[in-house]
Amino acid sequence: MIYAYLRVSTTEQNVARQLKALKEYRDEMLDENVFVDKQSGKDFVRTEYCRLKEKLQPGDELIIKELDRLGRNKEEIKKELSWFKEHKVIVRILNVPTTLIDFQGQEWIFDMINNILIEVMGAIAENEREKILERQKEGIAAMPIVDGKRISVKTGNAMGRPKNSVPNFEEYYNNAKLYDFTPSE
Repeated sequence: MIYAYLRVSTTEQNVARQLKALKEYRDEMLDENVFVDKQSGKDFVRTEYCRLKEKLQPGDELIIKELDRLGRNKEEIKKELSWFKEHKVIVRILNVPTTLIDFQGQEWIFDMINNILIEVMGAIAENEREKILERQKEGIAAMPIVDGKRISVKTGNAMGRPKNSVPNFEEYYNNAKLYDFTPSE
């Protein structure tokens, strides 16, 4: 069977670009064999990804548009790719051209080239995640503070959970202090 895995980091993003590339590479892909997650690539605890791995059998083929769609942690990517290899699942990564070649009996060349490429590309994907997190921190730090809350310049909304007020809270609190809540024996 041929499967595909697509991932974006947030629910606001869509997978159209990845789906288009997948259809261009393998037009006869069945919709039920396309697994999509809208979650961070920081780890591999993702609903659809886990469901996909349960379905895979030796000899199956998995297509992914880009290595960073698989994940953004170099060591975890390498572990996952090892898992696929151990389970005899062929992984085709469209932006790693050597994964698209059938080396017919010379798998050692395939392994050598792909190990180098995946090491480099995995490091780049991990570095990009670190840059994204750093940019987020810098953006939050640059937000103006009003009444102790950081305010979005774009929306004017405060970050974090909105304040929740309970009518007559002081009265309830003072009444509660009158009771002894220690357990009786």
